[in-house]
Amino acid sequence: MDRMIYLAMSAAKQMLTAQAVSAHNLANASTVGFKADYDTFRAMPVFGPGHPTRAFAMVERSGINGQPGSFETTANNLDIAVNGDGFIAVQSPDGSEAYTRAGDLKITVSGQLKTGAGHAVLGNGGPIALPQSESILIGTDGTISIRPIGQESTTLADVDRIKLVAPDFADLVKGEDGLFRLRDGSQAPSDSSVTVTSGVLERSNVNVVSEMIAMIEHARQYEMAIKAMRSAQENDAAGARILRIA
Repeated sequence: MDRMIYLAMSAAKQMLTAQAVSAHNLANASTVGFKADYDTFRAMPVFGPGHPTRAFAMVERSGINGQPGSFETTANNLDIAVNGDGFIAVQSPDGSEAYTRAGDLKITVSGQLKTGAGHAVLGNGGPIALPQSESILIGTDGTISIRPIGQESTTLADVDRIKLVAPDFADLVKGEDGLFRLRDGSQAPSDSSVTVTSGVLERSNVNVVSEMIAMIEHARQYEMAIKAMRSAQENDAAGARILRIA
């Protein structure tokens, strides 16, 4: 009886965890460049003396959906979308290098180029800082050109180049901040084959319908686990009554 209760109890707990994964994906359905998480269930044996016959359910984030999201034209020169495989290098809050597909760039009052989430965009020599200008253009290779104040429209000056990288997606891990990093903690080199398109944003790749269906399935499976525990309790009570009669 305890085997049934333990398995049902752990299953109910893990269903709540799975629902949290789906809820997190749904919450980021409109986040620029967001990549959805996958979850996987499996049975795990209980280790230790006298426990080989016991098992419990476990859910884990088995991977990340690396498919690109839909592209949306914004006509904003500071919005960029990475074409194909590749990432924009940014500086994470702890100062380390991280990678993102979010190209909703903005310029702070101090001239720093940052993503919409507030992460500094990295260039050839670190975080990119831009002088005041009449206009800003971002080329397909990530080169940032400006038209200095008071200059003609044909006068452009290259200021810096956004660091674009193309590490193997299998070598990346996603942190709680939504940024990607290499598993070994190293930095990916710049890749000249990665290109961007200006005036376009890559939206989240979350499939809202699929995530809603997953949440409904998890809710029903949670109810089934609770019913299994209730059945185990009823069977235990029935067995106790039979023993009293005997």
